[in-house]
Amino acid sequence: MKTLDGKVAIVTGAGRGLGRSEALELARLGARVVVSDLPVASGAGTEPSGADQVAEEIRALGGEALVHYGDVSDWDSAEVLIARTVEELGGLDILVNNAGISRPAMSFNMTEQDWDDVVRVHLKGTFAPTRFAAAYWREQAKAGSRLGGATVVNTSSPNGLNGGTPGHVNYSVAKTGINTITTALARELAPYGVRCNAVAPLAYTSMTESLWGTEILPSTRRPELEPANVAAVVGWLASPDSDPVTAKVLAVVGSKCVLWNSWAPVEEIHTDGAWTFDQIAESAPALFKQVDAGLPLEL
Repeated sequence: MKTLDGKVAIVTGAGRGLGRSEALELARLGARVVVSDLPVASGAGTEPSGADQVAEEIRALGGEALVHYGDVSDWDSAEVLIARTVEELGGLDILVNNAGISRPAMSFNMTEQDWDDVVRVHLKGTFAPTRFAAAYWREQAKAGSRLGGATVVNTSSPNGLNGGTPGHVNYSVAKTGINTITTALARELAPYGVRCNAVAPLAYTSMTESLWGTEILPSTRRPELEPANVAAVVGWLASPDSDPVTAKVLAVVGSKCVLWNSWAPVEEIHTDGAWTFDQIAESAPALFKQVDAGLPLEL
């Protein structure tokens, strides 16, 4: 028996990069995998994306794969993705929300479309499939036919953990939001036996291509920064072996895997009654005694 034998998994944005590696890893562990992605636009309309190729790779390994085309940030499309998976594969056990885009620009140059597209794909594209998966799992649990074993793995980023990076405010905000989606839904879905975690990866993908060969993604570290390295962690989080881990964010950077926690209090100050300007000004040095009050040296 393989770890995920009998399980059904969806991986969004699975036509290339991290999603491809995650789909292959889940299949290697025994899951039947729905390879979900957008079709690629062409002059004649649309043509298949890499999702078909990934599905063929899975089948060549002896696995079972179903290709689904659609926009996970579209409410109706996300509902169809979950419904089709349940109908054609008999259920759903694992949802990996990986789909994402990047539209880098400094804030003073960013367009409304840059902002809307990134926030929509990351936040709505993470929540919408989870919303319909959660409805299915809740229904199963209330019917008594199933309780426990379902998992969600979301995709955050170091930019969503370290305060953000100049030129990526839209992406940083969206990824920080995914961390909150993860912890909030973990609490909400726990009564139905559903675990929800996230990874914050750094890897050689098309989205990070501008950083290849830099100090962030040096060529000397490429083997350990390949997408398959992240996929191994995702596979573990998706498996029963990681139970009872939930509401956690794991940063995966090469050979380093770091557990991050939510915002934590650093220092507190008090006053009698309501604050006044003079009282906060007088107490402020005590509030910042453990941290530099200015911009962090490293973001």
